[in-house]
Amino acid sequence: MKINARLKKIGDLAPANSFCLDIGCDHALLDIYLVHKNKNIKAVASDIAEGPLEQAKENIKRERLEKEIEVRLGDGLSTYSKEIDTIIISGMGGRNIIGICKKDLKILKNIDTLIISPNNYQEDVKRYLCKNGFYIENEEFVKDKKFIYQIIIFKKGKRKYTNIEYFFGPVFLVKKGVLFREYYEREMKSREILLTILPGKYKLKKKRIKKEIEMIKNEIED
Repeated sequence: MKINARLKKIGDLAPANSFCLDIGCDHALLDIYLVHKNKNIKAVASDIAEGPLEQAKENIKRERLEKEIEVRLGDGLSTYSKEIDTIIISGMGGRNIIGICKKDLKILKNIDTLIISPNNYQEDVKRYLCKNGFYIENEEFVKDKKFIYQIIIFKKGKRKYTNIEYFFGPVFLVKKGVLFREYYEREMKSREILLTILPGKYKLKKKRIKKEIEMIKNEIED
C-alpha cells in the first residue's frame, strides 16, 4: 500500500511499543504503515467524517489488521481511551490543532508523546503545547513533492525556550541542514513579498516581519 513521504516519516518517528491515536486518519494509511513497520504498535484510526472511515475499514480489512487497528468515529480527542499513550495529528492547520488540544486539555495529561505535523502556525503550536506540560524532544523536516513539512515530537515534561527557539524550533537550530535552509529561504521570500504589499498603516506588523527576515538571514547564512 502506497504511503506519502510525510506519513512515512511520521510513522518512522512513532515510539516502539506504543498505542497510537491517529486523529484525522483519513484512509488509515499511516496506521497500516505503523503496524506493519512494528508489530508491537497498536493504533486507533479516528476521523470526524464517516466517508473516509469506511474506506479506512476496507483498507484495514484488506491488510488483515482488524485486531491491531480500531476505527473510531469522533471529533478530535473524543475518541481517546485510557490505553492510548501517543497522539498523532498531521495535515491540519496549527490553530485547528491547538483547538483540538484546548478542548480536551485534561486528556493530554495522560499522554506521553505527541507527534504533530501542522500545515501552518507551527510556532503557535510549539508555544501552546510547551506551556501545557510538554517539551520538544525532536523535530524533522520532510519534503513531499514540492512541499516541505515540519514534524514535531513532544514529550511530557518542561523546558524553557527562547523566542528564537520557538520561531525556528530548538532542535532545528542545532540540526539545520539542506531542508532547513530551503524551508527558511522560502519563508524569507514570502515575508519579503508581504512587505511590498502591506499598506503603510501596518507599521508594527512590518516591523515584526523585518525582524523575522533578519533572524532568518542570520541562521541560513551562518
